[in-house]
Amino acid sequence: MTIVLIVDDEKDLRDGLSEAVRDLGHEALAAASGREALAIAATNHFDAVLLDLRMPDMDGLQVLTRLRAAADGAHVPVAILTAYATAANTIEAMRLGAFDHLTKPVGREDLASLLARMIRSRAPKLQIAPTPEADFDPEGAEGLIGSSNSMREVQKTIGLVADSDATVLITGETGTGKEVVARTIHRAGARCTGPFMALNCAAIPPDLLESELFGHVKGAFTGAVLERKGAFRDANGGTLFLDEIGDMDLAMQAKILRAIQERVVTPVGGRPQKVDVRIVAATHRDLEQWVKQGRFREDLYYRLNVVPIALQPLRKRAADILPLAQHFLARASSPNKQLSDEAAHRLAGHAWPGNVRELRNAMERVAVMCRGDIVTSGDLDFLTTSPGPEAEDSDGDGQLSTAVERLERRLIAEALKESKGNRAGAARRLGIHRQLLHAKAEKYGLGKRRDAD
Repeated sequence: MTIVLIVDDEKDLRDGLSEAVRDLGHEALAAASGREALAIAATNHFDAVLLDLRMPDMDGLQVLTRLRAAADGAHVPVAILTAYATAANTIEAMRLGAFDHLTKPVGREDLASLLARMIRSRAPKLQIAPTPEADFDPEGAEGLIGSSNSMREVQKTIGLVADSDATVLITGETGTGKEVVARTIHRAGARCTGPFMALNCAAIPPDLLESELFGHVKGAFTGAVLERKGAFRDANGGTLFLDEIGDMDLAMQAKILRAIQERVVTPVGGRPQKVDVRIVAATHRDLEQWVKQGRFREDLYYRLNVVPIALQPLRKRAADILPLAQHFLARASSPNKQLSDEAAHRLAGHAWPGNVRELRNAMERVAVMCRGDIVTSGDLDFLTTSPGPEAEDSDGDGQLSTAVERLERRLIAEALKESKGNRAGAARRLGIHRQLLHAKAEKYGLGKRRDAD
């Protein structure tokens, strides 16, 4: 029989999880604190751990680290459960070896699926080397803010790949935060004390790109009056971010392929030199289509696409718009300005063709131009009237209030679907009070009430 260790300082949640685990046919061990969990782990066998993140004596990440260091617990899958999921704790949990990172409350179906996956995963894994202390602040990485499913998956993937040297390919529209993700991978990982070098392949003329990448020796060509190391050698021991790699011409693609495969670069006019660098690449192009059209090398595509991270446009993760807007506004204004309800509705209904970058610029403009402490809808008149998400389903009445209601109904419906009808969980996803969500759900006739799992 599978034995599951449940660690949570809240008795009701601990007892509820224990009962659900037993109902699913497993045995449950319960601990009310991190220290109690470690004491149980020292004398008992168990097959999986459900671990609360926030506890008074020792938080979940500290318990996870101690379990991973213990010989008997090193290969036991551990799922972190929290009502306060952030980019920071999601990335760090996955980096430390968590099996998954879930937001409370966890429904019965999700719990059953989670335990089934954890039990299947029982296999030896490599120990994760501790990462040196670094100035890592994912909460300040604006493109990572948000609790939408797509952003949660991005955060988890960053945590999983941060300590490896695997090549990462980040795709997404312009302005979705590809460089933010690349920098976060670097700061969260084992190379955080090394340099991070970013090079925009589309911004450099083809005849200069080779020198920018690989460097040159003095006198290699007209104008080469000094030796240049190049981006690969400048990033030695750290991370090289190759932005817009899809815009690189085919001749340079062949050279970059060898450099990535062999970790050897040849400066213009010089001799081959070894480099120790991690590659993170990004593009807004559809590289699979470009490969079919002969515009991008297939071998280079597969060499880059070891770990893919796809960033969704802001219009497809509308639940993240207001948290991002509030974050940018707080950063740009002192004292902090606040969004009125009308302003928030207007932001949520905008299409954001420029994605996160456009939203950040809009909030910086509002911070300067708004004279009061409250941002009103009128302060956002500079935004175009482009339709927001799902506006193509409009019934054509053209009224802002009706459009806002349509968007509001869709967001609430999506949140309820993602939380399996649990309104407390849906309210957390939307960043609103549970009573407000209840009133809105009743207004729009969305689902039956289910606040406890």
